[in-house]
Amino acid sequence: MKIRTWLLTLSLLKEHRFLCGIFCWILLVLPVAAQMGGMGRRGWGGGNFASTAQQGADYGMASMMKAQGYQNLQNSEAAKNLQSAQSMQIDNRKKWTETYFDMRKTNRQARADEAPSRISHEDAIRLAKSVAPPRLSSTQLDPVTGHIQYPLVLQDSIFTPYRSELDSLFAGRASSGSGLQLKDFQAIRKTVTKFMEVLKEHVKDYPSSEYGKARVFLNSLSNEANFPAG
Repeated sequence: MKIRTWLLTLSLLKEHRFLCGIFCWILLVLPVAAQMGGMGRRGWGGGNFASTAQQGADYGMASMMKAQGYQNLQNSEAAKNLQSAQSMQIDNRKKWTETYFDMRKTNRQARADEAPSRISHEDAIRLAKSVAPPRLSSTQLDPVTGHIQYPLVLQDSIFTPYRSELDSLFAGRASSGSGLQLKDFQAIRKTVTKFMEVLKEHVKDYPSSEYGKARVFLNSLSNEANFPAG
């Protein structure tokens, strides 16, 4: 029985010799082609394509790790840039603050250097005396009677009310033999001020030299109120 089967097989192989040859060629070529195809895709410039599932998983893991590493690098650079920017901002604020206070200090020093020096109480008294109008002579203001000898300009009739008021006040000062009361002192100052205002309104009516003498006289008369009679 076995002999007959074997003979039958040989007979079929002889009849289908061509088909058998093709079948054998396929069995020999497929493994080699598969191996060469994988090499072509990986090693001969065909691209990073996996020929097996494990190789694909390895490629995916490698790509993910590469992307994670790149992201970590970018995050690190961003953190460094942020830290540098914050440091520069702090430095700028510090420099601005220092500059501001330096400018204030310089300004205070400059103002102090330009400010006039303070004077003592004694110096203030001497200064006041030096700028005070001169006192009237006894012929201009009689210390006994309080009679006032006015300059020619002030004898004009438009000044009569003010002359009468001042004559009365200084006559009372002379008769008391002492200084003025506060109300009389204020009355003299007020009357002299009005006197000078009216004089100023008529400045064009008098020669400039006579007008100047009249102003000085009124200032001195007002100053006499600070002193007792005699």
